[in-house]
Amino acid sequence: MTAPAHAEDGPGRVLELILTGSARTRTEIAQLTGLSRSTVGQRLDSLFDAMLVREGAENVAGRGRPSRALELNPTAGLLIAIDVGEERTRIAALDLSMAILGDRVAKLAVGDGPEVLLDRITSMLRELIAQLDLGHRPIAGLGLGLPAPVDYEAGQVRGWSVMSGWEGYDIRGHLRRSWPVPILIDNDVNLLTLAEHRRHWADQRHLFFVKAGTGVGSGMVIDGSINRGAQGAAGDIGHAHVAGFGDPQCRCGNVGCLESLAGGWALARDLHEGHDARDVAERIRRGDSAAVTALRNAGRVMGESVAYATSLLNPDVIVLGGLLATTGDDLLAGIRQVVYQRSLPLATRQLRIVPTKFKARAGIAGAGYLVRDHVLHPAALDARLAVGESPFADIVA
Repeated sequence: MTAPAHAEDGPGRVLELILTGSARTRTEIAQLTGLSRSTVGQRLDSLFDAMLVREGAENVAGRGRPSRALELNPTAGLLIAIDVGEERTRIAALDLSMAILGDRVAKLAVGDGPEVLLDRITSMLRELIAQLDLGHRPIAGLGLGLPAPVDYEAGQVRGWSVMSGWEGYDIRGHLRRSWPVPILIDNDVNLLTLAEHRRHWADQRHLFFVKAGTGVGSGMVIDGSINRGAQGAAGDIGHAHVAGFGDPQCRCGNVGCLESLAGGWALARDLHEGHDARDVAERIRRGDSAAVTALRNAGRVMGESVAYATSLLNPDVIVLGGLLATTGDDLLAGIRQVVYQRSLPLATRQLRIVPTKFKARAGIAGAGYLVRDHVLHPAALDARLAVGESPFADIVA
């Protein structure tokens, strides 16, 4: 048995350089890794054999004859992404380049319970893969985002959430009955944060993401990586107490939480119409003055919590997403006003506070990145290739 190459110079590292665009030719790989051309050739042979890398149509000029550009083979495997909302679930199949090959949305309520919902998701996935004629492609893994606190290592919902009946349920074990592949499960806001950072802000090392929807949540990138905290509870800004605005009852059981003051469900409560962010957003788009005023006030309240996070984390950029953030600039303006007033001047000197650049499907993108990062991690990939295993499970949906 051949010992796996060290992660810093194995096939996985070579693929990482190609995937990130750091190297496009054998010469560039050799220059960046310090490996000899023959060793680079061996590493690439492993990746060619696994169908993970291919030569593109483009020629790259250099000393001597132009070289064919090396690129990730996006058809080598499928990424399955699932974005579970409180009332709607989106599923998608992506290739390794993160292109969405097809997706579906269905009204699947988390209140139906884990067994019913997960079985319906499996049925939807089988139908989608069959309709797209993708059953012949190996599945790299499955990523799942949930609107609840998630113990990332265990892949389970923990503590209070809107997902009543899910706490401690073996979600990964249930899905593996049908999908014997790597299954990654995370909080939905972490996946939104991951998608935003990887797609639009990869050059920034510190990012704070705020989701303003029916609920309120946040995620953080610290030194280039998602920070989940010790048990996966980092970023639960929606259920931190905000003083000075009364103490309305929150749906978590506490009083005075940010979500009970500025969440979509709380605004609908105060406006005496509807029950979630969609209802509030519809009123705002119709120009309803009471709804617009409520949203502006919510922005200022939310700004109190975001200002504290700004002084604590000192991010390069704060991104505002979620359904309420799609209704215009009122929410963002309120947050900006309070953050620049209350945060440390050093923390805001170069700070940018911006709306999300995603128009849709950010949760799907985040779930896809979560899986791809896991299965193509250099050390994990080297270990599989060293023992002659296929990089992905060869299962038929």
